[in-house]
Amino acid sequence: MKYLIVEDFSGQAVPFVFPRRVDHADMFEQLPYGKVISGGYVEISPEGAFCCYGGNNELNLRADPQKDAEILKESLRPRPIHDIS
Repeated sequence: MKYLIVEDFSGQAVPFVFPRRVDHADMFEQLPYGKVISGGYVEISPEGAFCCYGGNNELNLRADPQKDAEILKESLRPRPIHDIS
């Protein structure tokens, strides 16, 4: 998969994960945010860790492997399901 991490309007890092067939630049054009922090490719190791690498020349992006993996991990961590009934 590919990913972008953008800064939202409050300054928070927001990750977007998308298929490899979609270009980083095309995805960025669809997002309502103006600043890209980082981006590249992401895989999950057999142990369940996020492995971030690479980048994109068109957007002048580079992955920040450790920081990006932490942002993705926090964003995708299990959360309690709230009863909405």
